[in-house]
Amino acid sequence: MLRRLTLTAIVSLAVLSAAAPGAAAASGPLPLLPLPQGEDDARTRLTVTVSEAGDPSAEGVFELECAPAGGDHPAAEPACDRLAELADEGTNPFAPVPRGAMCTQQSGGPATARITGTWRGRHVDAVFSRADGCEISRWNNLRPVLPGIR
Repeated sequence: MLRRLTLTAIVSLAVLSAAAPGAAAASGPLPLLPLPQGEDDARTRLTVTVSEAGDPSAEGVFELECAPAGGDHPAAEPACDRLAELADEGTNPFAPVPRGAMCTQQSGGPATARITGTWRGRHVDAVFSRADGCEISRWNNLRPVLPGIR
């Protein structure tokens, strides 16, 4: 009986493991590919809203435009450079933490941020927090678009 249960569990796991990549590919988001420099950069206009950061100068609503860097974001040029770097890597910095991700249960404080607008011609509406290790990493990956938090 135990042998049959073990065999059933192993076979089920193998079937699910083989099916999961195909199911994720069919239903998941398309990969973000790097775009050529130039006209697509001009379509980057973001509104960054930061609250409870613990530093009044880091909190508020900031406009960020790229190509050329502008707006009232306190670090517009480095922020645009970081966004371009992430695009060149093929990374979507606005993607949420994947479901089922194993995250450390640590708190990075009450800071929250929301970024809306257009990044390289793509609609953006992303929420950031510092609620656990994955969210802290996601926030830190987007510095200096988001402020550094201690």
